[in-house]
Amino acid sequence: MLCMGLRFGARRYLSYKAVRRPNLSGTGRKLTAPNIEEDQNQKGVGCLTKQLKAKILATGPITVADYMREVLTNPHAGYYMNRDVFGLEGDFITSPEISQIFGELVGVWLLNEWRKMGSPTPFQIVELGPGRGTLARDVLKVLAKFKLGTEFSMHLVEISPFLSKAQAQRFCYTHDEVPDAAKQPYYQTGTTATGTKAYWYRHLEDVPRGFSLVLAHEFFDALPVHKLQLVNDQWQEVLIDVAEHENEKVDFRFVLSKSQTPMSRVFQPLPQETRTCLEYSLDTERHVGLLAERIERDGGLALIMDYGHFGEKTDTFRAFKQHALHEPLLAPGTADLTADVDFKHIKHVAETHGHIYSCGPVEQGQFLEHMQGKPRLEQLLAHALPENQDIIRSGYEMLTDPKQMGSRFKFFAMFPGVLAEHLKKFPVAGFT
Repeated sequence: MLCMGLRFGARRYLSYKAVRRPNLSGTGRKLTAPNIEEDQNQKGVGCLTKQLKAKILATGPITVADYMREVLTNPHAGYYMNRDVFGLEGDFITSPEISQIFGELVGVWLLNEWRKMGSPTPFQIVELGPGRGTLARDVLKVLAKFKLGTEFSMHLVEISPFLSKAQAQRFCYTHDEVPDAAKQPYYQTGTTATGTKAYWYRHLEDVPRGFSLVLAHEFFDALPVHKLQLVNDQWQEVLIDVAEHENEKVDFRFVLSKSQTPMSRVFQPLPQETRTCLEYSLDTERHVGLLAERIERDGGLALIMDYGHFGEKTDTFRAFKQHALHEPLLAPGTADLTADVDFKHIKHVAETHGHIYSCGPVEQGQFLEHMQGKPRLEQLLAHALPENQDIIRSGYEMLTDPKQMGSRFKFFAMFPGVLAEHLKKFPVAGFT
C-alpha cells in the first residue's frame, strides 16, 4: 500500500511518505473527474482550497478527520451548509427519499417499542442529521394516525442553516428563527399541523433531558474519521498534504506520518483486532457515548441506520458527486465525503459507556421485511395509479434487494440495560 519515500526540496516533507489509495474502479460506481474550473468557480470552493493549502503549508499535513470536518461543515463553503445535496438533482439519494415505506415502518417500529416500554409520556423524538426532514415527516404521519401529536416534542440536531429551514418547511405548519440574544439552546422552533412542537439544536448535548426516541439515519457516515496504519507494530496516521507538483489533477495527496501523531498514540484497537489499517472516528465514539449515557439515565432508545460493516473493512473513505464516485481530494466542498460506519466499534462503545442492551446490526432488507414491508407495499400498489405502480415497486426493491441497498445498509438499536430480560422475552421488532 505504501510507496517508497520521496525526496523533496522543502524540509517539512522529509517526515512523510506518499500513500497510494486502492483502485475504486471495481466498485461498480463510475469515478468522475468533473471540470475543475467549473467547480472552482462555485461560491467559496476555491477559497476553501486555498484555505486548506495555507493551513497545511503553515503547520504541516492535516488529519483526514480535520479535512472532512472543514470540507463538510465550513460555515462559508462547507458541502452541507448552503445547499440541498439530496435527491436526484443532488449528489446522492437516501432511503426515506426513495419510498415512504421506509419512514412509515421506522415510525411503526418506534411506536411499537415505545408501547412495549410502557408508553411513557411526555416523550421526545430526537433525530440526528435530519437531511431534508423526510424521515421526520413520515414518522410524524404515523404518530398522528394514533393521535399522539401533543404527547411528544421533536428535537432536531442540525448544523446546516439551509437544511434546518428545509426541514421546517417539510413538516412544520409554522416555524421561526430564535435570535442569539434569546440565549436559548435551540436556534429555531416550529409547530406541526397536529400541534407538535419542534426545536433545532447544533449539538446533541443541547437537547434537553427526558425519555427520548432517537433516530440517526446516515448521520454517522458523515462524521470525521482518522485513518490509521500499523507499521512495525506501531500505529501511524495517514494524513493529507498538498500535492507534490502544481500540475497534478488534484490539489492534495495522502501521506503517512513518520512517527506517531496524538491520535495514533492514544488509539486503542478493540480486542482481537486483526486489521493493519482502519478508520477510527472519535466523533462517533463521543456521540454513541452520549446516547448511551442519556438512554441509561433518562430512558428511551436509539435506532442507528447507516451503511457500514462489523469491524472487517479497512479503506472506505470516499466522495460522491452526482450519484457517482468522486476523487475525495479534488475540489473540496463540491462533493460529499463519507466513510462506512464501524458497527462493531459502535456496539463496543455503547456497551462500555453505559448499562446498554443492544440489537444488531441487521441488514436493512431484513429489517424492512420483518416489519411487514411487503404487505405495506401491496397496500400502496392497490391504491396507486397504474402509471405509478412500477415506481413504487422498484423503490421498495431498491431498499431491500441485497444487490442494491438491502445488505449494504444496517440497523442497530440501543435500549436501557435494565430492559434486557424484558426484551429477551418480548424481542425487539425488526431484529428477529
